[in-house]
Amino acid sequence: DLTAVVSMMDSGGSTGRLRDEFGFLPPGDARRCLIALSPDTSMLRNLFAYRFSKGTGLNGHNLGNLLLTALRDITGAEESAIQEASKILNVKGKILPVTTRHCHLGAVLENEQVVVSETNIDIPRHDAGLRIKELFLAPRPPKAYEGAVKSILEADKIVIGPGDLYTSIIPNLLISGIPEAIKESKAKKIYVC
Repeated sequence: DLTAVVSMMDSGGSTGRLRDEFGFLPPGDARRCLIALSPDTSMLRNLFAYRFSKGTGLNGHNLGNLLLTALRDITGAEESAIQEASKILNVKGKILPVTTRHCHLGAVLENEQVVVSETNIDIPRHDAGLRIKELFLAPRPPKAYEGAVKSILEADKIVIGPGDLYTSIIPNLLISGIPEAIKESKAKKIYVC
């Protein structure tokens, strides 16, 4: 009985382009969870992972991201789009967004320089030797998706990770309600690093 609580801060590649063009939450991390929790090894799973390598408007886009964006447009909500995609892929478990509010990840570096956007932190345009002093989300503080909090409180085990500490793990812990739910939960906490 698995539940994946998914980061909604991605801003790079196909996800970032769709986020900017449609104004929806980024679909990339949810798509990866859908593929991971799908027992289906057929062509449908391969389609969700397929990335276009040519085409004026399609080059670099991932078909799963496009499908999730279309489902979001049809259903009117990210969580509904993920649920519909879960049915299509016969996913075993639930996939929930950590938040349904738009926010961007930012970092304050040791020289006080501020870097905004997950992709700019992950693929630095600044001096990569500078340490991250603080992470923040803008606007502050985005509220956790209620279903994610409920799942955390009801969990027997909470596995945090794997993923990049600064751009995949800590951002989820900056969402208002998530660290409180983890702390309140009686579940065994496991950190994969």
